[in-house]
Amino acid sequence: MDQALNLSKVAVIVAGGVGLRMGASTPKQFLELEGKSLLTRTVETFLQSYSDMRVVLVLPESHLELGRDICKTINGAERIQFVPGGETRFHSVQNGLRQIKDPSIVFVHDAVRCLLSVSLIQRCYEQAIRLGSAIPVIPSTDSIRLVEGESSHSIARSSVRLVQTPQTFQSDILLPAYEATYMADFTDEASVVEFTGERVHLIDGEQHNIKITGPMDLLVAREYLRSLTS
Repeated sequence: MDQALNLSKVAVIVAGGVGLRMGASTPKQFLELEGKSLLTRTVETFLQSYSDMRVVLVLPESHLELGRDICKTINGAERIQFVPGGETRFHSVQNGLRQIKDPSIVFVHDAVRCLLSVSLIQRCYEQAIRLGSAIPVIPSTDSIRLVEGESSHSIARSSVRLVQTPQTFQSDILLPAYEATYMADFTDEASVVEFTGERVHLIDGEQHNIKITGPMDLLVAREYLRSLTS
């Protein structure tokens, strides 16, 4: 763990999209959930996880000022840096990573996964220190079928994991990987890192760490938060 003393902690929180699937005029990261925006909940959890955690918040360029206004009231707001998003999620992450100059443990997280716990962030950090990476996953509870052209076949769900964020890496693994030219197969940070030949290491995620992409997700998140106080 001596190595950890020389590594910064940086969360690149990606909210560069406009969230069309939510069907709202406001990008989904700014929608309110039980009195706070999704964005606020996510940023607060990262800042609470470590006193030296720095946040690089990647937002649509047209909503940077709104993001700054929302984050003014967050405890630890001085540790937040704002960066405009890019054409794709890959490019938004790339814009965020360009702000990292020191050896770091880097967490890349979807802003709309606002229910994650401090514990998950800390577990990802500890594994990334030891193994170089930590990719949170959960088992699939549904049956899985692989579609190939006009046919499909079942896959044993015991061999399938659903991937979450924060995908966490040592910076000397993640930053060089993002020097690659974008490809459609780059669906997350793990896929970009694997393209370089690096192995990624999984870690148990959290069932409640859902990605809020539609109205039903917002309802589920609201009920989850209410259950914590009932």
